[in-house]
Amino acid sequence: MHILAGIAGFCALIGVAQLLIGTALIRRFRAAPAPVPSAYPPVSILKPLCGVEPLTELALESFFLIEYPQFQLVFGVQSPVDPVLEVVEKLRARYPDRDVAVVVDDTLHGANRKVSNLINMYPAARYETLVMSDADIHVPPYFLDRVVAAMAEPGVGLVTTLYTGLPGTPHLATLMGANQINYTFLPGALLARKLGRQDCLGVTMALTKTVLAQVGGLAAVADNLADDQVLGRLVVARGYKLTLAQVIPATTVPEHDFAVLFRHELRWARTIRALVPVPYAASVLQISLFWCLLALVFSAGAAWAWILLMAVLGIRYAAARAIDSALGLAKAGDAWLFLVRDFCSFVIYVASFTGDKVHWRGQIMQADAGKISPH
Repeated sequence: MHILAGIAGFCALIGVAQLLIGTALIRRFRAAPAPVPSAYPPVSILKPLCGVEPLTELALESFFLIEYPQFQLVFGVQSPVDPVLEVVEKLRARYPDRDVAVVVDDTLHGANRKVSNLINMYPAARYETLVMSDADIHVPPYFLDRVVAAMAEPGVGLVTTLYTGLPGTPHLATLMGANQINYTFLPGALLARKLGRQDCLGVTMALTKTVLAQVGGLAAVADNLADDQVLGRLVVARGYKLTLAQVIPATTVPEHDFAVLFRHELRWARTIRALVPVPYAASVLQISLFWCLLALVFSAGAAWAWILLMAVLGIRYAAARAIDSALGLAKAGDAWLFLVRDFCSFVIYVASFTGDKVHWRGQIMQADAGKISPH
């Protein structure tokens, strides 16, 4: 039992080390000089929409407030009675000078409905430079400047962005969702990139029509659940670089109860497990407080295990505050909430190995190396 306690304690320290390295990378990323575009090509921004969630209007409005010489907003829905159309029309009336196109088309081109929406929207995009962005993303006014600057780097074929979680409700589940994004996903994503991973994150996918055509167009990912990751792999396979723009948008965390949050995070977990099984299996080390509790149990409550638990909790809290400070985030809860977060994360981690079905926008799908098949 003492050996098991020592192993658990060592795993907890590995998790803390990963977090501290990731936090340092976030601070360095944020402090780097802002790039300036050498040219300002016109840009078409494609926003596939479906329904209204908390902060939808605020998120969409942030795109109307972008400061860039020439860009077009293309919104797409699959139903003429989708309530998000009212939000779009309200924003068009508020910002009449913006170049906006709205596409309503329910044609399906594959199992992934979001990609089908994008394919339907594509003919309305007038410009060579494309930026595809999720509906719940909040961007700063300089968003396109940073994305276009990254696209101009030699050899770059696809630009993506990191993101933070913005609570959309005051509920505990929402806070836990934002906690996971800001203090586990974000430092982990930068650490993974430092180690050589080139992940494409669906919050932002920027590329030219020429590059998109070279990889087979959007139809090439129409049957993929993880369309962003698969698109990134296709672009890299063509010899291009996949890089990060030096801007970090926020994504709305709308889950108002733990059941909804569980389904959402389980979809992420099973999808990632299918895409990168070995790194995903190792991600259990990130749940450092879980390992501390195991050490406490295996050591029969030894003093060193208690000290380890309190030290790791304090480090987790301090790292979170450092990330908040670097990114200008609101404080996402008190220290004890990290215990709740790690309990939730462990349950989701275990559940991710019990099946390959996921719930996504009313569909039950199968996660299998990025592939989906509707049932």
